Amino acid sequence: MADRVGRPDGATPGLPRPGFRPVAAGRAAGSRDIVARWRLRPAGAAAAGGEPDHVWYAAYGSNMCAERLACYLRGGRPAGGARTYPGCRDGRPPERAVPVTLPGQLYFALESTVWGGGTAFYDPDRPGVVPARAYLLTTGQFSDIAAQERHRAPGADLSPATALRTGRDRLWPGRYGTLVCPGSLDHTPVLTLTASGGLADADLRAPRAAYLRTIAAGLVQAHGWDLGRIADYLGTRPGADAQWTPTALRRALAETAGDD
Repeated sequence: MADRVGRPDGATPGLPRPGFRPVAAGRAAGSRDIVARWRLRPAGAAAAGGEPDHVWYAAYGSNMCAERLACYLRGGRPAGGARTYPGCRDGRPPERAVPVTLPGQLYFALESTVWGGGTAFYDPDRPGVVPARAYLLTTGQFSDIAAQERHRAPGADLSPATALRTGRDRLWPGRYGTLVCPGSLDHTPVLTLTASGGLADADLRAPRAAYLRTIAAGLVQAHGWDLGRIADYLGTRPGADAQWTPTALRRALAETAGDD
């Protein structure tokens, strides 16, 4: 692989559990080196070479938190969540994890069966930048995560061919049924999941504090953001802004973190 983030093997030591820890400006929590943002190549560049063995899964919501993602990989129930996940056929941890930014906008809509309140979705057609965390997984692992997102049993590999060629593919109707390929990293495609419709068609709904806390933990782990920046970002996203102001959100996250 080309550029490295963190240790020479790409691992990120000492990831914090959900909550907030002091993080030096410009550094990811647990990383020994200054974080370098990866630049995504255009989506069409990911189409060469046929079906990939590995993909980068770009998580922009609660799965930015490593402990939350582990529930999809190994199975388990996330802290504050109401659902236990079966896990992937291959429960190994990601081979690597790097901070990325995606073109588009984050919003909250529908009703989460895990957290209550609105769920995070990604609209790649909107202007803006979405902080995310890219995990290097096998295509089978990504397929099993996609199945669990839709409350389906893991076991069948999906084909990203259309998304690699066109930038997206509506695999199923509803939440997390659309596969998006915003680009590639080091010749490996970046994939993420979102709702079938975009922000314009969304049933916006405010997220609960427990869910926002898990997203916040992922922003700390991946990007090294402090609490104020997290509250300014999440509290102004469509759906969240109907209930949360940055000031109120910062207070709520700080109070929740203090319960540890």
